[in-house]
Amino acid sequence: MNSKLDFIFNRRSVRKFTAEAVSEENITELLESAMAAPSACAKDPWRFIVIKNRENLRQIAELLPNGKFLAQAPAGIVVCGDINAAHAESESYMLQDCSAAIENILLASVALGLGTCWLGVHPRPERIAGIAKFFELPANIVPVSVIAIGHPEKMPDKHTRFMANNIHWEKW
Repeated sequence: MNSKLDFIFNRRSVRKFTAEAVSEENITELLESAMAAPSACAKDPWRFIVIKNRENLRQIAELLPNGKFLAQAPAGIVVCGDINAAHAESESYMLQDCSAAIENILLASVALGLGTCWLGVHPRPERIAGIAKFFELPANIVPVSVIAIGHPEKMPDKHTRFMANNIHWEKW
């Protein structure tokens, strides 16, 4: 693995965090990174909810079957998409744009010494409904994911799942 790409290979899902708070400066840097992502026709349909309140994190964790550890994270970001702002008001474009923003947050967290874990909300109807109800989201705002953020207890070793047999050159 090329060491110039370590910021990518060191991006791993972190589920155990120290009690150290995530600074507002770091949250802002993560959100600036998110909003540097590509977007279809530069529509930027992403919207973000920052959560640092312990009780809110606990309640959101209850809505996510694979995200119970969110209750112990110092912070979280709910990534939502505004369907009305998306290119052609397309759910597909909105989801692609939000996914690019999510990946930028995950990669930026490595550079900042933070750990993150992407918790899927969309397309699970019960998760979408639970998050939408909890945050009283308008009908045009679709929750896409929740990202747990904190200082990792231990940063996992760098890793790739590169598989040459998944690559096709010129044609299938």
